[in-house]
Amino acid sequence: MLHPSRTIVIGAGVIGAAIALELQKRGRSVTLIDRDAPGRGASFGNMASIAVTEFMPASRPSVWKQIPGWLMDPEGPIAVRPSYMPRLVPWFWRFLKASQPSTLRELEAQGAALCHRALGDTQALLAELGASDEITQTGCLSLYANDADFRADRDHIEILERFGFAHEVLDAEALRALEPAITYSIQTAVLFPENRSLKDPYRYVLRIVERFEALGGKVLRDTVTGIERGAWVSGVRLEQAGVLECDELVLAAGAFTGRLAAEIGEPIPLETERGYHTQIMEPGVSLSHSIIWPARAFMVTPTAGGLRIGGTVEMAGLDAPPNWNRAKITVKRAKEALPDLQVVSATEWMGHRPAFPDTVPVMSASRTPGVFYATGHGHLGLTYAATTALLMGQLMSGETPALDLAPYSVTRF
Repeated sequence: MLHPSRTIVIGAGVIGAAIALELQKRGRSVTLIDRDAPGRGASFGNMASIAVTEFMPASRPSVWKQIPGWLMDPEGPIAVRPSYMPRLVPWFWRFLKASQPSTLRELEAQGAALCHRALGDTQALLAELGASDEITQTGCLSLYANDADFRADRDHIEILERFGFAHEVLDAEALRALEPAITYSIQTAVLFPENRSLKDPYRYVLRIVERFEALGGKVLRDTVTGIERGAWVSGVRLEQAGVLECDELVLAAGAFTGRLAAEIGEPIPLETERGYHTQIMEPGVSLSHSIIWPARAFMVTPTAGGLRIGGTVEMAGLDAPPNWNRAKITVKRAKEALPDLQVVSATEWMGHRPAFPDTVPVMSASRTPGVFYATGHGHLGLTYAATTALLMGQLMSGETPALDLAPYSVTRF
């Protein structure tokens, strides 16, 4: 059955919404389901970046060798709740296995293939939405206080050079000509011109959903309690609406997709990297570029009418309450780069980024006929959304996808 008429997409974040729109355009009757309103999960609070230079596996040695030290530092870029540590042992074992040199090269190529498409596909989707002006024309600046900082990030730059991603090294004078608010203690920066930002990532999701509904798609706010299946998927059980029948089902519920996979007897090593941000509406400084300081592990993006500061990772599962000190740490770091930064009219947020140990998403058919996955995009959900939608539309329509999807299959686990 190449063209089933009734399709359910679970997950109304940017990934699920974009897929729902793509499938609706292809003639299906699509229902988009989420327990929350569209775009209110991780898509609401991401760093608004089309981060085409950030596909590197987190398991590369320059990262994982620092993890023990980071875990010992209460203000380090990674935190693990002690009570959750036993649950993470199998995930971390897969993470370390993904650090083998031959595996890293494969993972780098898989991420680069997606990122080479990401900006163009995002721009095409924005044009379709009548929202081409929602993406910036400026790039992202990576900051380095000294030569040691720059050398520590050299493997990142070398990977970008190998795959042909544009970048430009700037000295202190050239940096401050672009961004006068940045501290004079920063001696070097690298400009990534293709790392663009969205003016409001939440508004982007809403525009996608509006287009989807205008084409006849349906949005249903309800909680999925189970999946109906025999030889083929037949429907989903909902808390309020009962059983909703379907011919095909897309699992795109971000970090919550693992629970749905378990429903069909297909456990996947999906964890949540809990991310925090602080949105400052009266920062007292302005930026025209987003900025990253790798040694301090934070990012600042001008978005949603103010400055958004984020970058920390917390491993604590889906149910633990937020630790708001994680958001305060990144603000403290940001003030080192932006000494005149004011924290006025600020709000804090926490969301769940879906992470596989090899840093590569799953975009594939399930072993259960009629079920498909689009999850595990980690820090790059916004970056990969338009590309994922196109590839999933091609896959589910029986076409040859624009990229070979074999490396992104759920069967790799």
